[in-house]
Amino acid sequence: MKHIQDLKLKSTLRKTEKKFADAAYKAAQAEMLLPEDAGFLEADTMEKTWKFTQTQLKNNVDLNTSNKIFDLKLPDFGPYSLDYTRNGRHLLIGGRKGHVATFDWTTGTLGTELHLRETIRDVSWLHNHLMFAVAQKKYTYIYDHTGMEIHCMRNHIEVNRLEFLPYHFLLATVGNAGYLKYQDTSTGQLVAELRTKLGPCKTMAQNPYNAVIHLGHGNGTVTLWAPTVTQPLVKMLCHKGPVLAVAIDRGGYYMATAGLDGQMKIWDIRTFKPLQQYYSPTPASNLSISQRGMLSVAYGPHISIWKDAFLTKQKEPYMTHLAAGTVVEDTQFCPFEDILGFGHTGGISSIVIPGSGEPNFDTLEANPYQTKKQRQESEVHSLLDKVKPEMISLNPNFIGAVDRAPVEVVQEERRLEWEANHPTEKFVPQNRARGKSSSARRYLRKQTNVLDAKKEEVRAKLQKDKEERLKKRAREEGQEETEKPRTALDRFKKPKVSN
Repeated sequence: MKHIQDLKLKSTLRKTEKKFADAAYKAAQAEMLLPEDAGFLEADTMEKTWKFTQTQLKNNVDLNTSNKIFDLKLPDFGPYSLDYTRNGRHLLIGGRKGHVATFDWTTGTLGTELHLRETIRDVSWLHNHLMFAVAQKKYTYIYDHTGMEIHCMRNHIEVNRLEFLPYHFLLATVGNAGYLKYQDTSTGQLVAELRTKLGPCKTMAQNPYNAVIHLGHGNGTVTLWAPTVTQPLVKMLCHKGPVLAVAIDRGGYYMATAGLDGQMKIWDIRTFKPLQQYYSPTPASNLSISQRGMLSVAYGPHISIWKDAFLTKQKEPYMTHLAAGTVVEDTQFCPFEDILGFGHTGGISSIVIPGSGEPNFDTLEANPYQTKKQRQESEVHSLLDKVKPEMISLNPNFIGAVDRAPVEVVQEERRLEWEANHPTEKFVPQNRARGKSSSARRYLRKQTNVLDAKKEEVRAKLQKDKEERLKKRAREEGQEETEKPRTALDRFKKPKVSN
């Protein structure tokens, strides 16, 4: 701060630092208002937590928690995909054969139910439980809470996966055409259409920290995308076969991937290096990470939940579950609840995973007990605070930051970047021309298209002087008569006789 010469920039940075310090101080003061702690399963010396079944848990927990363990049998329309709202109150399910339903799963109240009689590949809630998107056989449709079709997005064709960015109001889709598309659900505009050039894509996940989209491809690579860049931000070779599942934790630090080669890997997104590696005889088909960092891995009819999988390599899972006679299609942890919901070929199921959900919630961020008035207020505030798509980047904290690196380091970084992007060309440093963007020149450039009375007088005088010069030149060359406009009486004039 002492080495900054610009007084305005120094004042802005000082105010920003004060704001962050006040926020940290208030957050520390509010910790006393968060009395709830996350609980976990604890086994005796000779017992293992992964041997506890859901039946045993249901018989030993309270009545409210036992009601959250259920199986909804829908064998005629599966396999099912599901999605929870941000506050964890409402559940959206979609069967592959055209069945869509929404309901408040805590009370069992049905919201709407549709039989579309068309293939459904994925479903997703939008900003709240009043609107949801369905990826159908050809197009992607948006419905409201009554089941009425609001919009048909004909630009999104044969979509396989849907992801909604809540802070940007963007619906991201990817499908068989290999195009990643961003649709603004607040204005209806197509923000970006990016060609991956890697064929059909069936795996997509978003980073909750910076809103970067992660795509898994058939050649074993995972690419990271932002709507303002036509090329992937990062391209990682993660597996020797097609990538089947991708999941990112809430802090944006770790990524879990599963491939057809039978490997399940944990990656550090900050360094893009692998941390742990696991092998499963049956390739994992779906991954999900809870708010407290638990990892669920679905393979065939089995689901295994791993605790502290990102810190150290685990020797055994935290919990396991068997959905006999089915194949698990989709898994997702319920926010602010110790619940894991999963869809399979026989319907949907809900199981209890102690310690998976965040016990303390921010009512201004996501309120599970939200009233109608609070929902309306939060919707208005979220629209006013909507973040622009241009703000999506790998490091969201770069805005307002100052590059404190020396000039030599900056030039070396530019040289390395140029050589990486242009391997066949030689780097030639370009010195910036001074004086091209001074305050006076910027002001004069802005005044080029500004009209005022004085400028009009000068322009008229210059035009008049130009006309007089042309007349004088014509008079000297004897062409003044020919330039006069011809009238009807000119036919009686005698022609000039040349000597």
